[in-house]
This record gives sequence, C-alpha cells and structure tokens, in this order.
Amino acid sequence: MERDPNRKGFSFKGVGRKLDRTVTRLTGKLDHLGDQMDERMRENDPLFTQPIHEEKPIRERILVRSGIDLPFLFIVIALAVFGAIMAYSASSVYADQYHGDSAYYFKRHMIYLILGVVASIPFVIKARPWFWRMFGVGSYIASVLLLLLVLIIGSSYDSGATRWIQIGPVSVQPSEIAKMAVILMISLEMSKYEKQLKNEQKFGGHLRYGVIYPMLIFGFICALVMLERHLSGIIIIGLLGLTTMYLGGTKGKYFLWLIGIGAVAVLVVLLFSDYAQTRVTTWLFIDKVDPLGSAWQTLQGLNAIGSGGFFGKGLGNSQQKYGYVSQPQNDFIFTIVCEELGFIGAVCVVVLFGLLVWRGFKIASKAPDKFCAMVVYGLIIKVALQTILNIAVVTNSMPNTGIALPFFSSGGTAIILQIFEMGMILSISRYSYQKR
Repeated sequence: MERDPNRKGFSFKGVGRKLDRTVTRLTGKLDHLGDQMDERMRENDPLFTQPIHEEKPIRERILVRSGIDLPFLFIVIALAVFGAIMAYSASSVYADQYHGDSAYYFKRHMIYLILGVVASIPFVIKARPWFWRMFGVGSYIASVLLLLLVLIIGSSYDSGATRWIQIGPVSVQPSEIAKMAVILMISLEMSKYEKQLKNEQKFGGHLRYGVIYPMLIFGFICALVMLERHLSGIIIIGLLGLTTMYLGGTKGKYFLWLIGIGAVAVLVVLLFSDYAQTRVTTWLFIDKVDPLGSAWQTLQGLNAIGSGGFFGKGLGNSQQKYGYVSQPQNDFIFTIVCEELGFIGAVCVVVLFGLLVWRGFKIASKAPDKFCAMVVYGLIIKVALQTILNIAVVTNSMPNTGIALPFFSSGGTAIILQIFEMGMILSISRYSYQKR
C-alpha cells in the first residue's frame, strides 16, 4: 500500500527498497571486512596457515570457502525431528498432569530448537575460521562469570544440586556453556603453542603448554562446578578436557597422572556430598535399597526398556510415563523410546548418533587448521560422550548422575547450545584447503 504518488511523503515500498539497499551494503562491508581479516591472519597468525597434514605444505594449497556439509546437516535435522517427536510423546502425560497442557514441554522444546537455529544461521553463513578463536575466549570468560554467579543466586529446582540461574521466565545452566568453552579454549591454547609442544624442556615446553596450562583451563571450571554439587558436570567437563588435550598432542605418559587427579577430585565430591553418595549406593546395591525410594526411577526405567521388546508398544503407548518414570521428558527419555519403539527404535537412535560422529570426524579431517579440527573433534566427542553416558545411566551401567540425551531430553540451555554447536561445525565445514 502506497500514498498518493502526487503527494510528497514516504511509501512502504520505498522504505523496503531503502532497507534492502542498506542490508546489501552492510553485508558487502562485512564480507570485505572478513576478507581483510583473512589476509591479516594469513600474514600474521601462524594458526591460520598451519596445515593439519604435514605431508601437504601450505604453500601448495589455498583456503577456499564452499557450501556447508549437507550430509551432516541432514543427520542433525533427523536427530532434531526424532528428538522433538519423542519429547512430545514422553512428556504429554506429565505435562497434562502438572501444566494442564499435554504439549507444554513440546512447545518449549520447539521454541528452544528454533532459538538455536535462529542463533546459528548468521554464524554458519558469515563466521570465518578466525572468529571461533575469539568466540572461544569470550565463551570461557562468560562461563566462568556465570558459574560464579550460580554460587550467589543459583537455583536447584529441588534437584539436589544448584546448577541454574533464573532470569525472568528463562533458566540458564552455565555448566552447559562451560563444556563448549573448555573445548574451544584448550583447542586455542594447544594450537597457539604447537611449536612449544614439541619442545622437551620441562617448564618451557611440553609440560608447560601441553599439560599444566590445559589442566588449569578445565581444572578451574571443574572446581567451580564441584561447588555446585554437580557430579555429572565434573565428569563430562573433565573427560572433555582430557580428550581435547589428547587431540592437541599431550603425551600419553602424563595421562596416568591426570586420570589420578581426576579420580581424586571425584572422590572428594563423593566424600562431601550426601547427594552423590546416595546415587552411588543405589547403583551398587539396587537390589537392596528401597525400590520405592532412591531406586524408583532406575527400576522403572529398566522396566520400560524391558517391556518394549523388539518392536515396542507403539508411538505414544508407553505405560511407564504415567507417573512411573519421573519426568520422562528429561534424562530418562531413552527408556520411553525403548518402550514405545522397542529394540528397533533404540538402534535407530544409536545409528543416527553414530552417523553424526562419523560425518563430524570427516569434517574435522578436512578442517582448515589445527584449531578448527580440534574444535570439531571436541564438539562431536561431546555429543558422543553424553549419549554413551546417558544410555549407561538409564541401563544402570553407571550411577544416575543426571546426564541428558542430546537432541532428545528437555532443557533450554542444552538444546540451544547443541544446535549452536552443530552450526559451528557446519560453519567450519565450509572452509578447507585445496591444491593451487
């Protein structure tokens, strides 16, 4: 709709054209700035020109930007859709009982998915490899500040551990941000000091840059998470830290000491946390503890898995979600998958995660520099690790430690970050070196 063309003034179409021209100019300037930064990085930043494969000298190759890795994108979409369907099926009874709306958790799940996608798209399209190094530093600083804030104004929501910050209607779990930040920061540190890692000098070489500095990076985060009484967070962040160190080149002879330090840290948590002790005791003596008490959720989850059989009871036909498996939309959602879709459904979940890991490793092997390769490997291993630990928990192969199943379990911060991390991998997948 426009005003009379004979009258002076503005038109909606005119404003639209001006806005379009403005956006085009801004996009062009951003691309130009990105190109300038690329040139500066090539000249001054050894990380940018560092090859992943020593047998392919950098002077014989050129960095190119192409499309995103479509197989990886399709796998992520498949997991997100599968997860959303199961989130609705698993949560419908609980949501109707406590919120009067069977789609309550499904709506929240979809909102978080959409927020994750919206937040990721600009970075997938525009972010250059050097951007993620700056982002890594920023995310680490932010995670430390938020973890400190949890200790002051954190909420537990009757979970036994203070892990969340309530900001209006939104709750944020800083430990989820910390997991990503640890991967990025250790990758940056070990890529930056690649030459020093090859130096055998004790305090000026490998020990300093390959062991002490990375340990301080994730050890400090683990200490803050320990104060939250968040055992699963300590385990995951510690394992991610050690894995990223291994990817960065930390020598195997140091890992025995590192594992010992990690074991001592977990032991300290167990000694001073009644909550953690109860979980371990329940796991070790599940046939002796109160089946209506601490063992209730685990036993009902096992019942759900066992009753699904080979083909399952059918989507939406779970009986255990009727008050038996508490909050089935969260950590124990895999048990509902097994009950409704059976062994076939469980295998589908595992296969999809396996394909995600396989394709992620393919992207990492072609990444433009060591930092990007370490980040992709680290983020994919994070998904794989949480998947393995979640399935281990619900099958009582390890103590119940509150580990979510990626893409499936309900949770705002986790879902948004999972999608964003996949977007980060897709962003890196656009860049690779090719022969001149």
